[in-house]
Amino acid sequence: MKGKRYSRQRELIYEALMGTTEHPTAEMIYQWLKPENPNLSLGTVYRNLNLMADEGRITRMAFPVERYDANTKSHPHFQCDRCGGVYDMDLPYRADLDEEALAHSEHQVTRHELLFHGICAQCKTLH
Repeated sequence: MKGKRYSRQRELIYEALMGTTEHPTAEMIYQWLKPENPNLSLGTVYRNLNLMADEGRITRMAFPVERYDANTKSHPHFQCDRCGGVYDMDLPYRADLDEEALAHSEHQVTRHELLFHGICAQCKTLH
C-alpha cells in the first residue's frame, strides 16, 4: 500500500467499493458497513477513501457530491438527471481526444473525463 500500514477498516471500505458498480458516496459506503462495524465513523470512511484516491487505488469523481470508483481504468460515465445515479458506459477511452485537446491548446493535457447525462433505463421504465 505504498508505505501505509494495513488497516482492516480501509480494506472493508475498499472491498465494499470493489463489490459495487454504483459509484457510491462516502455516506453510502458508511451506511453499508456500519451495521456490521459499529465502531466505524463517517470520518474514517472519508479519510480512507481520500487516502486511497491519493494513492491511485481508487478514483475520486467530482459530481455535486463526491463519488468513488474502484475501476481506475479511464472510462466514460452516465449520470441520470432524474435519480442522480451514476453508471459506467461500456465505450472505449478516446486517447485521440487528449491529443486533439493538446493540439488545440497550450495546456499540457494528460487525460479527460467524459460524462453523459440523460434518463437512466430504470427511470425510463418508471415514467
